[in-house]
Amino acid sequence: MSLALPLLALVMVAVALVRLAPRIRLWRAGAPGRVNWPQGLAAVPRRYLVDVHHVVARDPYAARMHAAVAGGLLGATGLALLGLVPPLGASRLFWGVVALLFIAMLAGALAVGARRVPTKPKRLSGGAFQVLPFLLLAYATGGALTAGSLALALPTALFALGLLLAVAGGLGLAWQTGGGPMRHAVTGALHLAAHPRPGRFEGRQETALRPLDLEAPKLGVEAPADLAWNRLLGLDACIQCGRCEAACPAFAAGQPLNPKRLVQDLASAMTPGGNPAYAGSDYPQARPVAGVSGFHQPIIGEGALIHPDTLWSCTTCRACVEECPMMIEHVDAIVDLRRFQTLEQGAVPLKAEQALLDLRGADEPGGAPLSARADFAAGLPVPVMAAKGEAEILLWLGTNAFDLRTGRTLRALVQLLQAANVDFAILGAEERDCGDLARRLGDEASFQRLARLNVETLSRYRFRRIVTADPHSLHVLRNEYSAFGGQYDVVHHTAFLDELAATGRLRLRAQAPQIVTYHDPCYLGRYNGEFDAPRRLLDRLGLERREMARSGKRSMCCGGGGGAPVTDVAGERRIPDLRMGQAKETGAALVAVACPQCTAMLEGVVGERPDVLDIAELVLRALDTADATPAMQIGARLSELA
Repeated sequence: MSLALPLLALVMVAVALVRLAPRIRLWRAGAPGRVNWPQGLAAVPRRYLVDVHHVVARDPYAARMHAAVAGGLLGATGLALLGLVPPLGASRLFWGVVALLFIAMLAGALAVGARRVPTKPKRLSGGAFQVLPFLLLAYATGGALTAGSLALALPTALFALGLLLAVAGGLGLAWQTGGGPMRHAVTGALHLAAHPRPGRFEGRQETALRPLDLEAPKLGVEAPADLAWNRLLGLDACIQCGRCEAACPAFAAGQPLNPKRLVQDLASAMTPGGNPAYAGSDYPQARPVAGVSGFHQPIIGEGALIHPDTLWSCTTCRACVEECPMMIEHVDAIVDLRRFQTLEQGAVPLKAEQALLDLRGADEPGGAPLSARADFAAGLPVPVMAAKGEAEILLWLGTNAFDLRTGRTLRALVQLLQAANVDFAILGAEERDCGDLARRLGDEASFQRLARLNVETLSRYRFRRIVTADPHSLHVLRNEYSAFGGQYDVVHHTAFLDELAATGRLRLRAQAPQIVTYHDPCYLGRYNGEFDAPRRLLDRLGLERREMARSGKRSMCCGGGGGAPVTDVAGERRIPDLRMGQAKETGAALVAVACPQCTAMLEGVVGERPDVLDIAELVLRALDTADATPAMQIGARLSELA
């Protein structure tokens, strides 16, 4: 009798391995991927218990449920295996501990069932996931009765009933590792060990895209076989919890993208037959596709598994990545797929094609002459680096400098730098586009060309730091130019202005009481971890700051990233309208922004809404102009009236 549970656990492991073997063969057939196995395996406990549960704990109910189910299942099954050792298998105390672990699992299984029966949340998948609670309950109840019988010498009938339930539930769970919810239990641990961005577990901002080898025989990802093997493994780690779905701005706006469905389609693309077992939310306004799949079959296309509109709906905001408890890298996969579409097939949306053509011809996606980049500063004495040769601060203007609205922000920033007596200069006509748009749209060739040219230009001058009001430029210059020889200390303008105010170089006066809410730009917050400086600046101004329902790391995208404004995939609603609705819920009269793209998107919302102002404009309003020049006094006054 004492060997029953140990043998069952042994059979469960064997069944799980047999069921998982075909997936292992597929992973191994993927493209090469570097993994430090000793380091990765040693880090799994911490990555699981700290990093994963840090995300899971955002839903306290799910955290308690998961801890009980996973802890009980692993602990009870692992200890049951040790029951093969005679001294332990004969110990009533040992089986008492096993029974307690099964009881803990039972509590978690009841919580799983209560969340799904009779009505499950919309973001959760059905199908095999609806069967899962019953398998968990059977295995936990059966295991508790069987181990309890061995510990307390209960009647044989209870032992037999328990063993029957444990066998049914345990083998059902083991079977699900092949193509059901329990696949995640095994692949999740392996994914954490072989994660393609291990720096995420070491406190680093692992958000930079990796350079593409432009000499490779194939550029980007066409088929599952082109993905690195550990990325294929990561796709199978998805538990279909739907957190990415709930966070995705494109899904909320009714565009044909659901990151959960996308990951499941990418995983099912490895084998023929499509994804008939998927039982979660579909892509909104799903486009018809043939459903053809296979390890060497194209993934994207009307004749494939995923429609191109799904690919181009992504804003690359990384909200899905931030919310994923298994740390799956959705955006990396999307950009790799875009690279093939753009570089190999030239299959990009029409407006995006024009933007890329302008970039290739004019080094600027709008086609404007580079000599006009500093036109916003008409009437302001703005030094140019070519004339100075060196400066403490290089002010990087960014693509949006050609836009009149962004020009107001940049004028305010220039006036503030002058008021603080900052030694700065701009590149002017020497500043090319940073290449962010090209890279997110998959045009890695144009990005690398621009990156090398900009690095070459910057190498001609001496400066201590780069300051920019554009988080997209900040991200590229700070994190992605290093692969091309550009190592720079890049600071966002809100952080620099906060520093100037803190050291007394900018004297600010308190403003009239006004309610303001701050919108976190994705490329400043989630991509670069800057959340505090903009808020400190607003607090220095004496404004009443209220947070939106989604803020900080969980902020909602404005809809302007990843080339979305030029891919222009229609939805049922507009992302900026949704975000402005969240701003209005705070009762704020002002939405403070810190990104020109966010400014453009949110100011494009029609109807009654709060005003939208860049933080530099708000700081200029608060500038103590007693000792300022007449031009600065006029600028501050105009900012107040704007």
